[in-house]
Amino acid sequence: MSRIAYASVLASAFACTLSGAALATEGGGGAYANGAESFMTGALPPPGFYALSYNQYYTAGEFKNDAPPFADFDLTVAATIFRAVYVTDVSILGGTWAMHAFLPFAKVDVGMGAASDNASGLGDIIIDPFIIGWHFGEFHLITGLDIYLPTGAYDKNDLANVGRNYTTFTPVLAATWLNAEGYEASFKLMYDINTENTATDYTSGNELHADFILAKHWGPLAVGLGGYAYKQVTGDSGAGAVLGDFKGQAVGLGPQLSYGAGNLQVTAKYQSEFAVENKPEGDKFWLNLTLAF
Repeated sequence: MSRIAYASVLASAFACTLSGAALATEGGGGAYANGAESFMTGALPPPGFYALSYNQYYTAGEFKNDAPPFADFDLTVAATIFRAVYVTDVSILGGTWAMHAFLPFAKVDVGMGAASDNASGLGDIIIDPFIIGWHFGEFHLITGLDIYLPTGAYDKNDLANVGRNYTTFTPVLAATWLNAEGYEASFKLMYDINTENTATDYTSGNELHADFILAKHWGPLAVGLGGYAYKQVTGDSGAGAVLGDFKGQAVGLGPQLSYGAGNLQVTAKYQSEFAVENKPEGDKFWLNLTLAF
């Protein structure tokens, strides 16, 4: 595999909240944009510096929930997330030490009945100074701890926000199997531990989710079927969680395509959501770029 072909490693993305819809984590959203990762997500690239751009367009016309449905619900999110990855030549526990950071920018438009709102700007910055990756022949493994910092603008009285106003700690385990014939199976497993939103006295429940893909590589071209599975495993809590112990879930699935030329890798994908509970249900379009220096 070329240096750029390994460059899709541990990702996170923007935060998108609907603070008026307090169901299944505050606002029905989470810190991580599910489905951000796919090809080779468990294979740490060779030592060097990598710049990535994740570009997502998400639309949802329905909020799936156990209570009476929201009337005329509409959500659109356009986001670009800039990510810097540095892979060192330092060996730790038999693996390679790396680090990364994200700068997410998002524009959110939301409507619920007669109410509507929009927000745009810098979201919650994500850092992980201690990533370790291992290679075992056809098998590759990465572990780390992503930290989401509450840097995005937030107002509890707004319907749309680009920040979540709390810190999230996410242990990550990613794995890739790629054989000599070019068949690949990859997943990235994450567990979000959310702290309290002090502005609303609301603590979102912990979330278990995974991105995954099955793919075939032909030289610089790869085609696959992938997506994500999400399940909230503990209920929301705090004085602000007035609707009780709601939990969310969702699955997204769709085709994915990647092509590498020189030091540039381009990935395009579509994901349609189903089996959704207590969250928006919609469609995601991604165009991701990776540049190896």
